[in-house]
Amino acid sequence: MADASNDALFERAERVIPGGVNSPVRAFRSVGGTPYFVARANGPRVWDVEGTEYLDLVQSYGAIIAGHARPEIVDAVRAAAGDGTSYGAPTLREVLLAEAIAERVPSCEKVRMVSSGTEATMSAIRLARGATGRTRIVKFAGNYHGHEDALLADSGSGVALLDAADTVPGSAGVPASAVAETTIAPYNVVPTLDDTVACVIVEPVAANMGLVQPAEGFLAGLRAECDRVGALLVFDEVITGFRVGRGGAQGRFGVRPDLSCFGKVIGGGLNVGAFGGRADLMDHLAPLGPVYQAGTLSGNPLATAAGLAALSLLDDAAYELLDQRATVLAAGLQAAFDGAGLEARTSALPGLVGLYFGDHQPVDYVDARATDEAAYAAFFHGMLRRGVALAPGAYEVAFPGLAHDDGTIDRIAEAAGEAALEVVAARSGVGTPAPG
Repeated sequence: MADASNDALFERAERVIPGGVNSPVRAFRSVGGTPYFVARANGPRVWDVEGTEYLDLVQSYGAIIAGHARPEIVDAVRAAAGDGTSYGAPTLREVLLAEAIAERVPSCEKVRMVSSGTEATMSAIRLARGATGRTRIVKFAGNYHGHEDALLADSGSGVALLDAADTVPGSAGVPASAVAETTIAPYNVVPTLDDTVACVIVEPVAANMGLVQPAEGFLAGLRAECDRVGALLVFDEVITGFRVGRGGAQGRFGVRPDLSCFGKVIGGGLNVGAFGGRADLMDHLAPLGPVYQAGTLSGNPLATAAGLAALSLLDDAAYELLDQRATVLAAGLQAAFDGAGLEARTSALPGLVGLYFGDHQPVDYVDARATDEAAYAAFFHGMLRRGVALAPGAYEVAFPGLAHDDGTIDRIAEAAGEAALEVVAARSGVGTPAPG
């Protein structure tokens, strides 16, 4: 293969792709060094174009929950591809996937398929405005709902790494008018609403500023405050949906939203999203109602095949396993940090592990932004040198899945102990390993 090295491929990519990547955080700008280019993957592992093997905790940022190249999902996609890849017409599988979502998430009486999590959230916002006749939306600082203009303000994930992250609207190219009807509130604090608010959109578990869990009463308080003024409550479950539990975060915490947004897991690794909610709200969508939303590739036959196969693997036993493995991984990482004398905190929910480089658990975006990004970058590269791939950004979470068996988690914890010692030694002047 020509240019079969990471450095050569990145140089080649930079000539034809802005920054050499198709999603900003992949560029390694915040951690330094050159990104590795994945050639193949299987289970908990990926291999780059140079043949280097990594234990992968990125897992396509949560889109992969059963492991890379899971045979049941690969077989389902292969079979679907043999029948054609896109029709622009209804199919059986999109009905089956909508039924599967509705069965697992009682608040989703009806479901509309889209092609990404961003499409799901932007469509849900439009629907909320159309159904209520109101225009103002409330979001929370540090919650990331995709790159739709009105939702980029004070976002987490890769936006948190931009200098513009402390300002509204949060990105160049987004006019002030686009966020004029967006109110930003601190996470874990119930805002006081009025009758101009169409909806409150929230990550029920914040997973784009590290992992910040909802405080006691926060989600229930949002439900009550929305009810008080007639606003809609929208849960962005693109990360938590079908990962933290069979019914998502809303099932785990017992709070029922009006609308819910999904992605990642329901595509089994392919590009798909969905939003759903009460039937009376969803019926405002065209062709039944006046709120227009459309997509040629919505309900794509390959993505729905993959999604159905992925969901079929996620039974109660799978969620018990996801919980156990995330808990053990978080404990192993915490022991590594404590043993090295590196100030860091871990947290866990099924399929999610958060890393925070500081002396306390964050409760909101202000706290989360206080993480030691330099320490994360040093730890990231220490892990990468030892064959463990984390997300190249301090505000992402780790995604242990069904393929991360006990031996894999033990090896990750061992690597973390060595990497943490290396970070501490470098800071004391004993050694300063270069990035990458």
